[in-house]
Amino acid sequence: MYLPLGMYALRIVDDADVAEDMVQEAFVKTWSHLEAGTDISNFKAFIYRCVRNECLSYLSNRKNKVGEEFIPEVGEDVIDTSMRDARIWKAIDELPEKCREIFLMSKRDGYSNEEIADELGISVKTVKNQMTKAFSRLHEALRDGHKPFFLPFL
Repeated sequence: MYLPLGMYALRIVDDADVAEDMVQEAFVKTWSHLEAGTDISNFKAFIYRCVRNECLSYLSNRKNKVGEEFIPEVGEDVIDTSMRDARIWKAIDELPEKCREIFLMSKRDGYSNEEIADELGISVKTVKNQMTKAFSRLHEALRDGHKPFFLPFL
């Protein structure tokens, strides 16, 4: 649950460190509610709403404020998206080191196969093989029981 909440917060605050702080603060506040005897019938919705509120509070204290209307409401689609994003990043993190590096250079950083090969001192064929391996492993890791997906940075 922590990683999907972090992905949700990251979409709002656009800063990984701040997003992590927002999720931690939401867990602390949720724990306080539970200790106080608050009945939380839908924990998932409650914690997502708490993360959203923490992010809104953070953004309202910044100089460059963002209107609340631009922050997504907590709903099943938002929860599903954050869960999907967390699964994608977990699958990417589980790729072999060189495979992950090549994949991220290509898809996150926008390098061409030739640029990756030059940067890493390997052949273009090796880059293509590693990309095929990455897509195959990601497809395998993410296919069970989920709708088709796209990588957010593609």
